[in-house]
Amino acid sequence: MKQMTEQNLINAFGGESQAHMRYKHFAVQADKENLHNVARLFTAIARAEYIHACDHYGELSHLNEGRVANSMAAFGPGDTKKNLGHAIAGETFEVEEMYPVFLETARFQGEQGAERTFRWAYQTEMVHKRLFEKALESVEQGKDMRLFAVQICPVCGYTQEGEAPDKCPLCDAVKEDFITFAEKLAV
Repeated sequence: MKQMTEQNLINAFGGESQAHMRYKHFAVQADKENLHNVARLFTAIARAEYIHACDHYGELSHLNEGRVANSMAAFGPGDTKKNLGHAIAGETFEVEEMYPVFLETARFQGEQGAERTFRWAYQTEMVHKRLFEKALESVEQGKDMRLFAVQICPVCGYTQEGEAPDKCPLCDAVKEDFITFAEKLAV
């Protein structure tokens, strides 16, 4: 594998791994603030980030030694409003800077596996950014967000609110395989 694409995969793995853990922590905080749908959103997207990290990691099976990952990550947990700001900043970085460059580099270097995992993550991160922006609007109004079931593709991490598609638009996984983070019924 070409060195630049390899390092980009390592960095993407690091970033997605950190996002996975941050979002899990952010979900706990949202639950403490009785923002249960925001917590469910963080939990669902944490799963998608885990899948992205696994996809990137799988393309690095040729490595036999440790490497350093350089990843943009927001630090300093706080209340849910602050955490959503961190999440939006991270997703914006991935959509506007990181993945477009990683994708073009992989294409240029003919690294098809890396190009595939970068494309899947890039297209999904755009959805994550929009969902977090929707959540922040509600939190800024002092309320929990309205959120239908969140569907996560177990192969590529594709994320969709509502009903799962018959086939994943990114990787063709079937509807029955999607992981559902269901709406909670009011008690």
